[in-house]
Amino acid sequence: MRIRILSGLILFVLLSLSLKENEKRQRPNIILVMSDDQGWGQMGYYNHPFLKTPHLNEMAKNGLRMDRFYAGAPVCSPTRSSVLTGRANDRSAVFAHGFPMRRQEKTLAQALQMAGYNTAHFGKWHLDGLKGPGVPILAEDNRNPGFFGFKEWLSVSNFFDINPLMSHNGKIAEYIGNSSDIIVNEALEFILGHKKNPFFVVIWFGSPHEPWRASPEDKSNFPKIMEEMKQHYLGEIVEMDKSIGLLNLKLKEMSLDENTLIWFNSDNGGVSFGGKEGVGGLRDFKGSVYEGGLRVPCIIKWPAIIKGGTISHFPASTMDIFPTIAAICDLPDTVFVRPIDGKSIWPLFKGKAGEYRNDPIPFKYRNQGALIDNDYKLLAENIEKKEYALYDVKKDKSETKNIISLHPSLAQKMISNYEQWLESVNQSVRGADYKGGLMEIDPTPEFWWNKPEYVRYLPVWKNRPEYHKQLND
Repeated sequence: MRIRILSGLILFVLLSLSLKENEKRQRPNIILVMSDDQGWGQMGYYNHPFLKTPHLNEMAKNGLRMDRFYAGAPVCSPTRSSVLTGRANDRSAVFAHGFPMRRQEKTLAQALQMAGYNTAHFGKWHLDGLKGPGVPILAEDNRNPGFFGFKEWLSVSNFFDINPLMSHNGKIAEYIGNSSDIIVNEALEFILGHKKNPFFVVIWFGSPHEPWRASPEDKSNFPKIMEEMKQHYLGEIVEMDKSIGLLNLKLKEMSLDENTLIWFNSDNGGVSFGGKEGVGGLRDFKGSVYEGGLRVPCIIKWPAIIKGGTISHFPASTMDIFPTIAAICDLPDTVFVRPIDGKSIWPLFKGKAGEYRNDPIPFKYRNQGALIDNDYKLLAENIEKKEYALYDVKKDKSETKNIISLHPSLAQKMISNYEQWLESVNQSVRGADYKGGLMEIDPTPEFWWNKPEYVRYLPVWKNRPEYHKQLND
């Protein structure tokens, strides 16, 4: 009898320990890191001819490198909406650069805040409909990060650079230094103050988006014959890489690295200024639904779960981030506005996913579209005219050979799938996904200096280098 009771107690203790360990692993700290306009080829591990990224390389060595990861769209604002909603950008009315996200959307930050996470956003926001160089987001902005679930935020509306003006929960202040260092150090301060409870931190860099300005040190290792502006451009990636190294180092010093999930990716493909090497030989650049505009670098690190040095060719996108984290944290289905276009890639972290994805990845940007079904990619340069092409991006990553005539049955199946999806998106645009329909008319993008609430700042800000041209023309 005693043996049976003792065995039961041992089993209970082991089960309790297992449940506690499982709970610990199922509720990691989460940090989403996103660069701005960094091309797929602008990583040291892809053998860029000039650029070294030792800290990102080290992160890839200790994490999961995703070689076929896609931004939700080929430009910034739409991709940011896809990260926070798990939905294609048009569903939340973020049709292009500067379009604001609908306030009826449900976000990852809101979901994690309800699950007990301390949430914070640092850096570029670009979901409030403000066009122009990054400006501090005002407290009265009804699409500020706080509205969408971030307890604390140090944010600017768009790209930002050296010595930026930023908004800390609506309070404007100037910060001294390069933008990458500033937001990582501020994020680390937040983490230090909230490390006893799970945290969700979003770090959205302003680099390497133009205007390009790097410190003399960070642009010093590039060839002297290289034009100076390109040295600044690549130097911004060097600065960003250093700040990511600092982030990983400090997490380790705080004994937080083991159970912290860091998900790094770019917001869209590289710009043409970076040349073909900037997109790793892919076709086209930012703004295009060819691979060069959509495929981006991605590293996911979580030492407690992910085996370091893993390289995956599984196709995934920023639309997968929210459903993946929801699966990890066992969040209820009610956290989403349906339909979502992403899927959980949580099994991939544990090495349990197959090589092929069951659900294709859809894209729509203005009148361009694409559908990625594993090795095959359907591409529409003109959706209205139904001008389709088909590429095998495994054999032909530069998309040089349109094989639609060789695979008519496959092409027709993908076209039918894509056009059904487009109709679903059109219904979302009309407000069918929200109970009671659209709450308000979608505002149009607007330059911030034309908004009445910014008028009082213009006399002082017109002398700042980042605003001088716009405010003095």
